[in-house]
Amino acid sequence: MYRTLVILRHTFLEAVVQPIYPLLLAIGSAVILIFGLLPFFTLSEDTVMFKSVCLDVILLLVLITTLFATSKSIYEEIEDRTMLTLMSKPLKKWEVLLGKYLGIILAALLATAVLGLVIILGTWWRIPTDYLINTNSLDDRDLHLLASYRMMHIAGLIPALILKWLQISVLAAVSVAISTRVSLVVNLPAVIFIYIAGNLTRFLFPLQGQPLGTKIIAWILSTVLPYLEIFDLNSATVAHTLAVGSFASDPMAIPLSTVWKYVAYALGYAVVYVFFALVAGLLLFENRELGGAEG
Repeated sequence: MYRTLVILRHTFLEAVVQPIYPLLLAIGSAVILIFGLLPFFTLSEDTVMFKSVCLDVILLLVLITTLFATSKSIYEEIEDRTMLTLMSKPLKKWEVLLGKYLGIILAALLATAVLGLVIILGTWWRIPTDYLINTNSLDDRDLHLLASYRMMHIAGLIPALILKWLQISVLAAVSVAISTRVSLVVNLPAVIFIYIAGNLTRFLFPLQGQPLGTKIIAWILSTVLPYLEIFDLNSATVAHTLAVGSFASDPMAIPLSTVWKYVAYALGYAVVYVFFALVAGLLLFENRELGGAEG
């Protein structure tokens, strides 16, 4: 385990010091801050739209950063023979693969946390304007309502950010498996295709009345491809009222305990899928020529 942690630390540092990492963090922060200053003209739903758009920005930018990290940490190290030097140490291939994967998703977690903090600050700042609440009001009811809106929106953002990171972690496992064989030029479009296909798996079912062959194909696709809809809880965490503050007595509000139970369920699915994706990557890695090009 110690050797895996050493590889994790090295991979994490390697990921965060590559130029694209701070660049995309700066771009993401700037985009979120600009969105925070813009009105969305949605009739009192500007905060909801702001959070939804910014969460998609985080998913896109952190995923791109992660794909660059997987390619550099695995494929490029194989091609320039760094991996051969590493494997000359008393290391097993699964320790290398696991350590690199954990280092990459830890870097993705840091990026998600940084951009998430920017979203939280932007949400905190724009709520009074979006809900037409005077922050200088002497009425305690207005101030309590303002605090409740802020608490509710931020309480929904945290699980939404965790789900985005879990989705990135699942796609990162796929990218790690692919990067044992191909470079970023192939890895990037392949993961993007899997991302699109994973979002379409929600439309495979139900299949009542369909031929047996169609059902078998649908079952295979739904098993092999990641079911990314499981990481989409925006309808509850972003767009719906949560039972926080003044909204705790609202019978239509969703309890936070329900949201966090779903996050735990999504975490379980992510762990299982990541395990099988890394096993597939290990099988590809075992037969990979570490001295450079294949063959």
